[in-house]
Amino acid sequence: MQSPGRILIFQTAFTGDVVLTLPLIQHLHEALSGVLIDIVAVPAAARVLRGHPAIHRIVEYDKKGKQKGPAAAYSLVRSLQESQYGVAIVPHRSIRSAAICYFAGIPRRIGFSKSSGRFLFTDIVSYQKDQHEVLRNLSLAEPLDIFPKGDLLPRLYPSDDDKRVVEALLSANPSARNSSTVAVAPGSVWATKRWLPERYAELTGRLVREGLSVVLIGGEDDLPIGNMIESNVQSDRILNTMGKLTLLQSAEMIGRCKVAVTNDSSPMHLAVAMRTPVVAIFGATVPEFGFAPLGSRDEIVQTSGLDCRPCAIHGGNSCPIKTFVCMKNIAVETVLGKVHALLSKSRVEVA
Repeated sequence: MQSPGRILIFQTAFTGDVVLTLPLIQHLHEALSGVLIDIVAVPAAARVLRGHPAIHRIVEYDKKGKQKGPAAAYSLVRSLQESQYGVAIVPHRSIRSAAICYFAGIPRRIGFSKSSGRFLFTDIVSYQKDQHEVLRNLSLAEPLDIFPKGDLLPRLYPSDDDKRVVEALLSANPSARNSSTVAVAPGSVWATKRWLPERYAELTGRLVREGLSVVLIGGEDDLPIGNMIESNVQSDRILNTMGKLTLLQSAEMIGRCKVAVTNDSSPMHLAVAMRTPVVAIFGATVPEFGFAPLGSRDEIVQTSGLDCRPCAIHGGNSCPIKTFVCMKNIAVETVLGKVHALLSKSRVEVA
């Protein structure tokens, strides 16, 4: 195969989706030695990619903020033209993503058959609905005669500064440092993806009463839930990092924990990338969408057999049938049992 020269990955979806694009980038980097790989991502997702050795340049595109509108899109097109890419790979399925790569004059453009801009691609790859998103993304390398095998997991690379920030937090809160610390990430952009906050509080209370430590993970928007958990449990074994850490620093913190308990949200993907076993709680969405954790030790908790599931591809702001039974039927005891099982496996592996 003739060298593509320089490759652009165009993925401006949520942070979790971008993390699931990393196995594709990692395999391209390995297969095409010397080829530079750049990525276009929204600012939030771009920050989690910093320091990744397979990525040459990160181009931030704030499509819903300061770069919203056609003028900003045109400016991005002009910028991409200057880089003279040989190939664009477009996991994102919007017509805008396809159009920007087309008007940037990138001669070879690879994307999914499900993309609304597929008519602008030179190579169309069948979107396999029954596959995991990582495998779907990896299939975009096949037109380049690259058929990735082996490690399917993304990797993240917190910097030395990130590690120092995390270490300082742990040093300032020695009671929260434990050989079996559990990361708890109760937030999500979508309300119907969130397990009940009072259940997270009860779970946290059970964990600390067992002598474990808990690190609360999330952004500023998650602080009300984190503060509620702290208020209800009142233990110095809880370290609330919500709103205090960047995404990569949160990844580093999760990487120091033995288990992470999350919703179907970005922290779940951060945990997978840091090789921390996950107990992932699914409500409105289902693992069959292809976004479940892929680690060999990861566990999924969900309410099966409901006719109303899934109710949306991304979740929503409220339960469409007003019952929220998908989450209400998930007991603390069930999640706690999964955490115990993973902690036991971890102790056996260490021994």
